[in-house]
Amino acid sequence: MEMSSELPTLSMVAEELLKKVKLIYQQLSQLTDELLLALKFVFGPAALQALELVDRRAVTLVNSPSGRSLYQVEGSSGQVYHCLSSCLYCSCPAFMYSVLRRNDNILCKHILAVYLCQAMGVFHQLTVTDKQLTSLLLAKDKEPGSTA
Repeated sequence: MEMSSELPTLSMVAEELLKKVKLIYQQLSQLTDELLLALKFVFGPAALQALELVDRRAVTLVNSPSGRSLYQVEGSSGQVYHCLSSCLYCSCPAFMYSVLRRNDNILCKHILAVYLCQAMGVFHQLTVTDKQLTSLLLAKDKEPGSTA
């Protein structure tokens, strides 16, 4: 039997699910049990972890006057990670290991939290200069409490 090239890919399913999250959240200001189960089915354990980040309001959209932006997500350990949703990148170790190296997951909990926050419209916003944004992008992630 020949496989159809029109079968949906996991990324297509994820994209449609996030569209549904946006629609339902706009209508009800909450997510239904059906949506929560679908998120857990598609994204696995990262779904619940990402929803915890959303609940904690741990996602900040950082904008600059030039129109460039990135998301900062404060992880459960207090570490701040930088996410670029436009090119599916996160500075966390789980992204490097599980997404890029082992290909176990399609994204990490931080990027999923960004996508959920975008769909739900629940994130902080911060405007910085272009120079400050560049510094954020070039800076190495520091451990919480580090002065270096």
